[in-house]
Amino acid sequence: MSGHPTSQAAGGGPPRTRLERGRNALGPALELVHTGRAPTRAVLTAELGVTRATAGAVAAELAALGLISVDARPSAEGSQGRPSHRLHVAGEGPVALAVQVHTEGYRSALVALGGRVVATTVGCDPVTADPSEVLGAAVAAGARLLRETGRRCVGAGLAVPSAVAEPDGVALSPLHLAWPMGSPVRDIFARRVREAGLTGEAFAANDINLAALAEHRHGAGRGARDLLCVATGHRGVGGALVLDGRLHTGSSGLALEVGHLTVNPEGRPCHCGGRGCLDVEADPVAFCADTGHPLAPGDSPLRHAEALIRRTPAAPVVREATAAMIDRLGLGLAGLVNILNPDRIVLGGFHADLLRADPDRLGAAVADHTLWGRGGRVPLLPCALDHPSLVGAAELAWQPVLDDPLKALA
Repeated sequence: MSGHPTSQAAGGGPPRTRLERGRNALGPALELVHTGRAPTRAVLTAELGVTRATAGAVAAELAALGLISVDARPSAEGSQGRPSHRLHVAGEGPVALAVQVHTEGYRSALVALGGRVVATTVGCDPVTADPSEVLGAAVAAGARLLRETGRRCVGAGLAVPSAVAEPDGVALSPLHLAWPMGSPVRDIFARRVREAGLTGEAFAANDINLAALAEHRHGAGRGARDLLCVATGHRGVGGALVLDGRLHTGSSGLALEVGHLTVNPEGRPCHCGGRGCLDVEADPVAFCADTGHPLAPGDSPLRHAEALIRRTPAAPVVREATAAMIDRLGLGLAGLVNILNPDRIVLGGFHADLLRADPDRLGAAVADHTLWGRGGRVPLLPCALDHPSLVGAAELAWQPVLDDPLKALA
């Protein structure tokens, strides 16, 4: 441990360093820098409620661990007009391995502190019915990235399009992947991580839950207290809620299955046994069908839908399908607003494209079906991150470091 000025402990005990007095502040300090809420040492001091000397010792120790850098060139921002050193996450520091699996393959990435994607690779091989096979390929791709970059790995996180039950890490409904119901994805992922010789713990969670976490810490949801995230990727619709900075996952990790809200009672049959659920009425597959552009075998629903709405928005069938899709999505969001009362909603995947296509219509569709009407509109924003579920998967792996940097990196 690096040395710092000492002071006599209360009661005449041995002297303690400033860092020892502030060790409990290491994790909170790192999280403040990680999420961009402490850009300077002065802000860090104020946020932690410690002395300038203790904040300086904490920042110096985080820098010694290779987690942050302290810019000696003073910033104009500081307490009582004093210039303050700037704080950044370390540019060449450790990374987390993040993996996202979807219906058309997987993506592996290395994600540094601050939610910055350092390197990524895409695997578009068909996802077989054996989760061990695709997870093995994804981890192997991540291990190659680690070798190429020479980065230290703090752990690994996995995002899957399924509800993941806790505490066992079991994917209860990986319907669009054709994986067996109840696949122990966290254990399989952890085994593949160990077999690859990677260090750190392995975690797994639902992809939209992780997107919400990432957007709250690093993206369009930053600063929101109660953040609702709703998104559709390649197939289906998912949702997640962040309350006071923490994911609301319910008693066993299964909360916010928003895809099974009914938005069209006479609509398409859903795999849940219902009819007209958001999951089958407001995803790319439904949009392509509504435009009369059916998918050919091997087509990507997401890319096909994005191409239609971005390249031919004025075509009558596309315009009508877009309006219908926005109205269905707005009805579903209104029901969630009535129940949850979020202060912000972020939309991801194809839903972000719908918002960009006609923000006024979507805003009105939500407001017209909420108790507060247009006077109580909730801000609707597209996800700001390019790969929010990947960044969120990395957040799982970073959490032990944020909780106790010294212990995690020992």
